[in-house]
Amino acid sequence: MTTTGAIAEAGARGAPSGPWWWARRRSMALDVALALVSVLECVLEGVLFADEHGLPGALGAVVGIPAGASLLLRRRWPVAVVLVSIAITPAEMGFLLSIVGLYTLAASEVPRRITAVLAGASLAGTLIVTFVRFQQDMAQDGYQPGFWVVVAFTVAMALGLTAPPVLLGLYVGARRRLVDSLRERADGLERELSLLADRAEERAVWARNEERTRIAREMHDVVAHRVSLMVVHAAALQAVALKDPEKASKNAGLVGDMGRQALTELREMLGVLRTSSDGMVAEKSAAAQTQRLAAVAAVASARVSAGAAGGHDDGGHDDDGGPVGDGPCLDGLADLVGQSRAAGMAVELSVEGEERAYGRRVERTAYRVVQEALTNVHKHAPGAKAQVRLAHREGEVALQVENGPSDGGADAGLPSGGNGLVGMRERVSALGGVFVSGPTEAGGFRVSAVIPDRVRAV
Repeated sequence: MTTTGAIAEAGARGAPSGPWWWARRRSMALDVALALVSVLECVLEGVLFADEHGLPGALGAVVGIPAGASLLLRRRWPVAVVLVSIAITPAEMGFLLSIVGLYTLAASEVPRRITAVLAGASLAGTLIVTFVRFQQDMAQDGYQPGFWVVVAFTVAMALGLTAPPVLLGLYVGARRRLVDSLRERADGLERELSLLADRAEERAVWARNEERTRIAREMHDVVAHRVSLMVVHAAALQAVALKDPEKASKNAGLVGDMGRQALTELREMLGVLRTSSDGMVAEKSAAAQTQRLAAVAAVASARVSAGAAGGHDDGGHDDDGGPVGDGPCLDGLADLVGQSRAAGMAVELSVEGEERAYGRRVERTAYRVVQEALTNVHKHAPGAKAQVRLAHREGEVALQVENGPSDGGADAGLPSGGNGLVGMRERVSALGGVFVSGPTEAGGFRVSAVIPDRVRAV
């Protein structure tokens, strides 16, 4: 393990009695044992070398003790240990020091070129010393082997003492770096997986809230306008009935009550859907509730779209992911305005520019804006005159619904949840458009929207 990896693992373990601490203690014990053996070897070989050359034996011990003890520094300074082993090679001492030093050097993070130079120097020194010593021994025994026999023996001895520790050290170092790399990669993947899990949970919460809001907006758009018109018609019927006034008035009152109850229940449902739940909700229960609400929205959308567009097939899904089929489009604006006229509203429709097809989301959003704006006129300005303007521009479609002040007509008592303008703004903003609403100087109200034509009709 590298020093950086050991420090990181020590910080992760925290406790001084952890596995890393025991591993470090074992490494220190091994180094001390190797150093003691190396000191003993160097002292013995140094004394023998000194006696052989007529030097004091104490000199060999003085040189052998620090040379062998340098093995304690092999993990921190492997280059210095190998240099010491090379320096004492002519004295025919430090074989264990050389072997362990070369192994540690090859397994360390020292650049490979330095390792190659020091290994070559150690090989050359061992080769020379072995060659000279072998010839001297053979001469003392009276045996004169051939030159190539001496060369082969010395090369085999030098390679046997140098190559195995270097190759083993290279293998262990490569394996250690690979393990460290895999461990770092595993830690990185674990952190990434944890981050992805957190993001997935956040996206799941966001998706649930978005789905609830989308269903609420769709149900509001496809139901509120129809029910509002029903209440307006019921109020008019109740006021002008001539034939059997008592029964007509009673039936009209019932129709009005049912419409008000429907809108009140819709408002309560929208409030529940738009409120983000901060508590722990069971996943299956939430999914079942979403499916039930989506099914209700699909049925309501199919019925209303069939009535407004003259019986179109509303099966399937639109490009927005909602279960509303193709949905209403700008071609149905004339029928939409006609329904408001039939309910007693003085409303005009003006179209500017060359008519063309837009994306389904664009056309449906434009239709819903006009629909909700007219519904708000019925609710908040009974008897007011309204003007609907549609402008086809290059790359966008512009809408404006403006009504004057109420003329004091009978209020049908339509409840309001306050979500109409919010829903219109959300729809237009989702397509990158601009939505503006507010009162006019004449005492009326104006709703304006500009929607870019980003998705062509398919």
